[in-house]
Amino acid sequence: MLLLQLSAGQGPAECALAVAKAVPILHREATALEVRLQLLEEETGPRPGTLRSVLLGLHGEQGKALAAAWSGTMQWVCPSPFRAGYGRKNWFFSGTLYELPEALPNSQVRFETLRASGAGGQHVNTTDSAVRATHLATGISVKVQNERSQHANKRIALMLLAKRLKDLGEQASNTARAERRLQHHQLERGNAIRSFHGPGFDERS
Repeated sequence: MLLLQLSAGQGPAECALAVAKAVPILHREATALEVRLQLLEEETGPRPGTLRSVLLGLHGEQGKALAAAWSGTMQWVCPSPFRAGYGRKNWFFSGTLYELPEALPNSQVRFETLRASGAGGQHVNTTDSAVRATHLATGISVKVQNERSQHANKRIALMLLAKRLKDLGEQASNTARAERRLQHHQLERGNAIRSFHGPGFDERS
């Protein structure tokens, strides 16, 4: 499975709003290419309706082509919707493609099941389908509740744990983990591969 992360890095709330606005467009393009998107992780932004980052799984033959269209720095040109009269109009976010490593074997992981819940403590469903998976050797854990099936959430949790362990290994050798951290915290201003404009987030070539 391929992973695509959209990130506002350490940009202000406007950059996090751009990420949130980009997600529906990404979904429309995925539908057109017959690619199924699977939400794996998301980090909410500093204001309601914004996203600091979102991590999506891509399923389908055209997944890599879709990800390629969203890999790099992207620009949103619009007056700030949060700060009236603010001079800056250019907001940046990034897309990064990752290839997920093979999932960990069950024997290396402790699973806990819990009730999936949404914002404000509202239950997503009435079964204990959410899963917390902890890697026994390192103590690293993830919680997954995106799927209604406990089995599906366990499968995703194993893959995410494998990814985090791979990231740690790469951090030790100062390679791709460091690059991802820089990608998340320092977006390249300029040379945007896609440009969106105005409150409607309309794309221009």
